[in-house]
Amino acid sequence: MILSRMAQHDSHLSRVFHALGDPTRRALLMRLGQGPLPVSVLAAPTGFALPTVLRHLEVLEQAGLIRTEKRGRSRMCRAVPVALHGAADWLAAVRSEWEARTDRLEAFLETLEDEHDPEPRD
Repeated sequence: MILSRMAQHDSHLSRVFHALGDPTRRALLMRLGQGPLPVSVLAAPTGFALPTVLRHLEVLEQAGLIRTEKRGRSRMCRAVPVALHGAADWLAAVRSEWEARTDRLEAFLETLEDEHDPEPRD
């Protein structure tokens, strides 16, 4: 319940998940994980027009996942890996809660099974 309220009120976390929700943006971010690149180099393999790639990069930048800077006539992009920590922490907390719930369910089902089948097992 706390996690649910946290997710609803954390606009930064929402922007990160929104940015990661698109396969093109994930691919761009993966390429930037190998090092900084100019926008033109990032755009080339996508097959999209430059304005479309720029919109994707803007979403990534608004989420804090990348930074861009003008260098001469080109714009360089670099990944900001630390920006993923909040999402990773949230996912870890949710996973922990789900695992605890499934552990409790498993224990409950075992007690039901034991009550229904009084014969001990080997």
